[in-house]
Amino acid sequence: MSMFPLSPYPCRLFGLGLMQLYLDKDPEIDILLSVSRVSPPGKNRCGKEKLMKVEQISIFLENKSGRLAEVTDILARNGINLRALSLADSADFGIFRLIVNDTEKAVSLLKDKGFTIAKNEVIAVEVPDRPGGLAGILSTLQGKGINVEYMYAFARKSEADAILIFRFDDIGKAIDTLQTAKVRILSNEEVQRQ
Repeated sequence: MSMFPLSPYPCRLFGLGLMQLYLDKDPEIDILLSVSRVSPPGKNRCGKEKLMKVEQISIFLENKSGRLAEVTDILARNGINLRALSLADSADFGIFRLIVNDTEKAVSLLKDKGFTIAKNEVIAVEVPDRPGGLAGILSTLQGKGINVEYMYAFARKSEADAILIFRFDDIGKAIDTLQTAKVRILSNEEVQRQ
């Protein structure tokens, strides 16, 4: 159950207080605790851009002993494999971000256990594993005015390039920019198979 009602107005949780909201120009709703992504009327979510987006699960956790272990135990007992993860915390709460091999099953299992869960879209970018590899990607994005909201590494079995998971303020523009720069973006299916 969402802690915030969905609204037709774009809003985002602001970091000063757990429930302080502010409006911005983002055409989609992005609430940190329940992170619901809704397309505005008429926006096409199909096609090539959609294939390049990876589904990520965000889980709101109280910052207390055993909560992280509980989540990973539920997933392990049900055959859900973690492909990539990130944990951001404060004194009272954390956001556990996961990419798993079966997103729908993981979301259903965790919601049934009472966790506040949301799915959001990120992209998995192949980055040359050498000095300056990440700097080159970030420079390309900066040149188009694209903000990286967060990113984290993706472990991969003996490949020449690294994979980084990015969340952007404008994911469509980021995909177009990276494709123009000939940067390889992995599909959701490729990431889940890793």
